[in-house]
Amino acid sequence: MNPATTPMRSGLSRGLIELRQAFDRSELINQLLWPVLTLTAVFFLRNKEFQDSGFELGTLVMPGVLGMFIALGMLLMIQYLTVEREDGTLLRAKALPHGIRAYFLGKLVTTSGSIVVYLAILLIPGTFIVDGLRLDAVSAWLTLAWVLALGLVATQSIGAVLGALVSNPRAAGAMSVPVMGLIGISGIFYPITSMPDWLQWVAQVFPVYWLGLGMRSALLPEDMVVVEINDSWRHLETLGVLSAWAALGLILAPLVLGRMARRQSGARVAEYREKALQRTG
Repeated sequence: MNPATTPMRSGLSRGLIELRQAFDRSELINQLLWPVLTLTAVFFLRNKEFQDSGFELGTLVMPGVLGMFIALGMLLMIQYLTVEREDGTLLRAKALPHGIRAYFLGKLVTTSGSIVVYLAILLIPGTFIVDGLRLDAVSAWLTLAWVLALGLVATQSIGAVLGALVSNPRAAGAMSVPVMGLIGISGIFYPITSMPDWLQWVAQVFPVYWLGLGMRSALLPEDMVVVEINDSWRHLETLGVLSAWAALGLILAPLVLGRMARRQSGARVAEYREKALQRTG
């Protein structure tokens, strides 16, 4: 077997197994909860007009919500790494040839698969809840595909870097505050042009805004571009920013994960478990 493909095969196999486990009967309600609650919120926005534009707020929000769920892969990756560092999963991966690389690829597969399921749960009923989504054009699906692929890699690889840096599940939980804040200023729930200029500049540094913009460019009619910055979908900028974040994450994640794995030992895992018992006790 080619050594270069071994971690890919192992990671893919591991990721698919974990994905099936994530959607077994015992976990199904938990997995469906957030997509269903989000659809409910979109339902109540469907007849609200954005300012005097004549566009329904629900239609404007729906593509951004899809971008938000892609961005939440960052938090999922942080949580996976924090928990599996404490339960010894990462230590066992470290003991295998190419184990850390296969582990990282497996987590990408698991998290990406989960998010794709969430997106299907949102998008399929969403087409009946809100009007005006552009789903009959090949170009829309092509744009959706490349934005989704780059967005998944960018957010999850950065999540892996952050997950390797946090020290415990409590700190991992605290990471949700800045991530949700970033989502809030990125035009997901309300067009970014309604926000102060300085906040628009901050949002454009990070991938979440570009995820939402890319999704809107794929799914919204062309005349809705007037609510965007510069009245443009800015495909080239979206491609450039998401590619840059994806490349940065793919470079940093294996390095940081490898460094974290080298610090793992049986004694440290036992220490993690003792601290976990103290937190729950």
